[in-house]
Amino acid sequence: MAQPDFTTASNPRGSFRWIQLVMGIVCMAMIANLQYGWTLFVDPIDAKYHWGRAAIQLAFTLFVVVETWLVPVEAWFVDKYGPRVVIMFGGAMISLAWVLNSYADSLVMLYAGAVVGGIGAGSVYGTCVGNALKWFPDRRGLAAGATAAGFGAGAAITVVPIAHMIAESGYQHAFFTFGIGQGVIVFMLAFFMRPPGQAVPVTRKQLNLPQTKTDFTPPQVLRSPIFWVMYLVFVMVAAGGLMTAAQIAPIAHDYNIANSPVTLAGFQMAALTFAISLDRIFDGFGRPLFGWLSDQIGREHTMFIAFGTAALMLLTLSAYGHNPLVFVLATAVYFGVFGEIYSLFPATSGDTFGAKYAATNNGMLYTAKGTAALLVPLASLIAASYGWQAVFVIAVALNATAALLALFVIKPMRRAFILGSEPAVTEAAAHSAKTA
Repeated sequence: MAQPDFTTASNPRGSFRWIQLVMGIVCMAMIANLQYGWTLFVDPIDAKYHWGRAAIQLAFTLFVVVETWLVPVEAWFVDKYGPRVVIMFGGAMISLAWVLNSYADSLVMLYAGAVVGGIGAGSVYGTCVGNALKWFPDRRGLAAGATAAGFGAGAAITVVPIAHMIAESGYQHAFFTFGIGQGVIVFMLAFFMRPPGQAVPVTRKQLNLPQTKTDFTPPQVLRSPIFWVMYLVFVMVAAGGLMTAAQIAPIAHDYNIANSPVTLAGFQMAALTFAISLDRIFDGFGRPLFGWLSDQIGREHTMFIAFGTAALMLLTLSAYGHNPLVFVLATAVYFGVFGEIYSLFPATSGDTFGAKYAATNNGMLYTAKGTAALLVPLASLIAASYGWQAVFVIAVALNATAALLALFVIKPMRRAFILGSEPAVTEAAAHSAKTA
């Protein structure tokens, strides 16, 4: 009796695709500290070299810009050659990045480490999300959310060990040790990553979850107005989240609550450590939760709920952030709804532009995160002149506007694009087949 083929997507409910998903989640967890653990290193680096927060945070901006803007290039290699070689390359690069950081005695070397880390993290991130979209066209929101959850929550289990190692052995030792460990795990898992052998036919779903049956090429995507509206909304939402992730430690120190004890659910920790730990946990749970929710009620409705809640939490931080307990809870809820952009936008991209070029098309959309990262140093400058409250107010306005755009602009535009473009593309394809 022939054995079922779990290595292709022809059996959409085969167990092999779930193994691929789990491996992708683990790989994402191994690169999480490059972004979400960074805030723990900012003040120790400044204490040693006195370069200033703004100069040090430029490394964070460089990391995010490189990580995102090169994803379309890396994703092209994935679509053409498969995920294995790209993830192996990424694992080697993330190890090299933190080793460079451990030896960095100049800003130039620190920036070089950020660039190398961005290349490595982007290779892993774009590949794992793109692979999940290809394996799970029937559950894109859940698959993208679960994969992104590895990146969102991956730092949660290592925040305390990294903070402890920095305090006990210095930040250089933490960079070196965790850099090697994270890279080795990614490199080993890469040997087992593979794409589906053939595409899963897309089944038309309910009206609130329109999905194209056409595979739009990257040039076609770049010429579509809906792509750029989605890009704009992505930038607006990502700007606040990246600023908060990068600056949460400086904000807590400026509010004089970083070391204030906070007791919650029987646990007591310093406010900053508690906040970062809960942020990663809520972020990790929020990504698959909102991805699943978007599979049920639609992408844009979920965006409206998440972006609106994010605006409310940022407003709370602006008004009551000096209270340690409020700081911990508000940031946790905020990151619980912020991280969903990394599940909703990939799923929306796959629904709108098809699965064949999913890695590349989503990679182009993901560069919005790099564009948003350019605003992180600007947040430091605004805070220096007007205080963190001004930064939070701007972020509130961006999130509230994004919520309205998702519901009243993206939703009708995307549906019109799918319903209007498909017949034309199908007719052109049929004509080409006849004349071939």
